[in-house]
Amino acid sequence: MQVVTDLIRHIPVPKMVKVRQKYDRTSIPASKIPERIRRELDREDILGKIKPGMSVALTCGSRGIRHYSLMTRTIVELIREKGAEPFIVAAMGSHGGASEEGQRQILADYGITEETMGCPVKCEMETVPVGVCEEFGTEVRIDKNAAQADAILLFNRIKIHTSFHGPYESGLMKMMGIGLGKQPGAEIVHGVDPALMHRVVEEHGKVVLRCAPVIGGLAVVENAFDDTWKLAGLSPEQIVEEEPKLLLEAKEQFATLLFDRCDVLIVDRIGKNISGDGMDPNVTGRFATGIRGGIKAGNIVVLDLTDETHGNAQGIGNADVTTLRLDRKMSREMTYPTAVTNKFLCLDKLPMVMDNDREAIQLAMCACYEPDPQKLQIIRIRDTAHLEEIEVSESLLEQVEADPRLEKCSEPYFWSFNEEGNLW
Repeated sequence: MQVVTDLIRHIPVPKMVKVRQKYDRTSIPASKIPERIRRELDREDILGKIKPGMSVALTCGSRGIRHYSLMTRTIVELIREKGAEPFIVAAMGSHGGASEEGQRQILADYGITEETMGCPVKCEMETVPVGVCEEFGTEVRIDKNAAQADAILLFNRIKIHTSFHGPYESGLMKMMGIGLGKQPGAEIVHGVDPALMHRVVEEHGKVVLRCAPVIGGLAVVENAFDDTWKLAGLSPEQIVEEEPKLLLEAKEQFATLLFDRCDVLIVDRIGKNISGDGMDPNVTGRFATGIRGGIKAGNIVVLDLTDETHGNAQGIGNADVTTLRLDRKMSREMTYPTAVTNKFLCLDKLPMVMDNDREAIQLAMCACYEPDPQKLQIIRIRDTAHLEEIEVSESLLEQVEADPRLEKCSEPYFWSFNEEGNLW
């Protein structure tokens, strides 16, 4: 790599400034969450359907939800109060390397284990057919353990999706249409034209509602800081009617970059616990499909993986440059099953790999068409889930000072790279 190092070593990284993006901080405190969940679920049309002795499957997915273990344990306790036998089922499609061990590890990372929840946690990958989606002629499959339960209670966050937009995106309908289908069910759904993804998710979800013992669900909407903003108990009928409304509220709360464009976007870390695509394209503007959103970034640099992603570098293909550190952490065994399932092979392609952070950033700058590096508009974020505090180059200061949603928090400074050429 010495030749490339010599070609870019002359490019000076400009001074940066710390900036705060302002969002609504309204949230439900953790102390109030059990009470709110009880109020939302302990109704005749949801938990009232549970009878003593019934087995009840509670779904848990792969996305990091604030207070995930607290919420899950509260729901387990409510089910047990009805005299039923709850168990948790991993409902996360092909995540976790499409293996029982991988999905169990994901839940354990969130504090969801048999010991902490006081009930079985079932992560087996076997599925069974429950019906057929007539519109697409596709088989609808769900987790075998859930299908054999007397009742299924859904639990998931409502959020804008990373590869399709429609009335139902990430949420309870998608958990039925894809998550509960494990790898086989997810592959069936992703086998349909991506332009029709919003339809197939909705129709597969509705088949599950008709053909499986779903008694309702708990939907979570988070604010821009990933704090709990709203909890909504939904009956099966309300899932169909109310989830699209909750999605609109989630979109209003969604945090993105308050800039239209930049020359270089630096993302410190990506991971499946951050986004299904490692880094949310609704923030970065890089989508595997033809939809649009987020900032218009010239070049994207990704520096590292989260520990929680266990080597799954899904989404690295949306970057232009990365580091040797990330490349060494990347596990093909964890990453590739998702691409095989969702068909988006482009998301797992490796960008150019540089020895360290400094060279990765310099390469991205070199590939811009602005001859003066000091004029380049550069933004650095921790990840796409944490956008309150960011760093921007001096060239963006005028925009910062003109926007009341942005606050300058430091004087300009040069980054301090360590002996290895990394930022930390």
